[in-house]
Amino acid sequence: MKKLVTAVVICCALHSLQAQTGGIKWQSLFNGINLKGWKQLNGKARFEVKNGEIIGTTVYGEPNSFLATEKEYGDYILEFEFKVDSTMNSGVQFRSESRDDYKNGRVHGYQYEIDPSKRNWTGGIYDEAGRDWLYPLDLNPAAKPAFKQNQWNKARIECISHSIRTWINNIPAAFLIDSIASKGFIALQVHETGKDDKDGKQVRWRNIRIQTENIQPAAFIDQFVLNLTPNHIAVAESNNGVTLLWDGKTTNGWRGAYKNKFPVKGWEINDGILSVQPSTGGESTNGGDIVTTGIYGAFILQFDFKLTEGANSGLKYFVTEKDTATGSAIGLEYQLLDDEKHPDAKQGVVGNRTLASLYDLIPSSKEPRARRKTGEWNRGMLIVYPDNRVEHWLNGWKVLEYQRGAPYYYALVARSKYAGWTNFGMAEKGHILLQDHGNAVSFRSIKIQELK
Repeated sequence: MKKLVTAVVICCALHSLQAQTGGIKWQSLFNGINLKGWKQLNGKARFEVKNGEIIGTTVYGEPNSFLATEKEYGDYILEFEFKVDSTMNSGVQFRSESRDDYKNGRVHGYQYEIDPSKRNWTGGIYDEAGRDWLYPLDLNPAAKPAFKQNQWNKARIECISHSIRTWINNIPAAFLIDSIASKGFIALQVHETGKDDKDGKQVRWRNIRIQTENIQPAAFIDQFVLNLTPNHIAVAESNNGVTLLWDGKTTNGWRGAYKNKFPVKGWEINDGILSVQPSTGGESTNGGDIVTTGIYGAFILQFDFKLTEGANSGLKYFVTEKDTATGSAIGLEYQLLDDEKHPDAKQGVVGNRTLASLYDLIPSSKEPRARRKTGEWNRGMLIVYPDNRVEHWLNGWKVLEYQRGAPYYYALVARSKYAGWTNFGMAEKGHILLQDHGNAVSFRSIKIQELK
């Protein structure tokens, strides 16, 4: 036994020495022998060391369990290998916390997702006990096949200032820019069991190492970048062609619908927030809708929005201003609505007037984790592909998809309130519109990337 332990220690030392050559200095977070430097938090799943591995085993009825480093880390590159039971979920926390004043000490913060399910989100970034999904791998589907089922996988996490990037088996996965946490512990998760699960499912980790000195970011490659900093374009986003559609300060790039200038009343800019003001006259009777001065075809549009109680509004796209109508200008609409308090949520057909729906045409999925309380900021995203496929996203969840011009699309239009408009929603390009529906609604971080 002593010879085996000595061999393990020598191997770790040689590995550390080899890693330091070439100016790269790695520190091992796991000594391969015991759990020195780690502590268990929240649930009582089993953590043990065998054969130079940390093994986490599920215990029925226990909540998410974490084995956390006693030390906190700020900027670093973290690498580890893992192997997971194909029927369980797991993850690795980073820049995370456990505080008595937050959900009675529940571990919260960024999580590197370990997901062997069919959705293949391993390498995505989840906000444990916080904002839910930040970067699911539907945002970077090219990384999905990288995970190896029932085999050892290599993970990499790069945290440098506000930039957070992940890899799975050397394939870039997530790219997040966020400033909510600058340091915290690292923790290994054993997920709680489901109602029909049994004890004994296991996830294993080995070769856990960290680099904290002279760290350099990896070269940028073409992938979607999610930047949660309000009204900000990061260099990586700029490399992708992302620009602010609203600069956060002025009315530049916007005007009133059917008008040459921005409305003189009804809209307010304050502290990086663009807000439509409430009125008693109803839809488009105060400042009226506003539209971009430019027109757009295929694109990725991101925007933050905040609803007040009972509010109704919308973000419209492919608005041509060729059709005149009483009230709001005509276009495809990403519905913005307080579903709980506004009566429109119960009208239309099968919920096609609820939040994030394609208004009066297609309902959004009612994923409860995509919903925020009224008065909180939401992240909306709209993707229009060159082949006319369209996706609506809400707070990190894809809640709707369809294709303009498909037979079912025309059938839906024919039985909607837009049946009287020729080729509704089928313009090659159009304006982006923010709706004045008479209710107070706020916007920020409106940005666009045109697709080719």
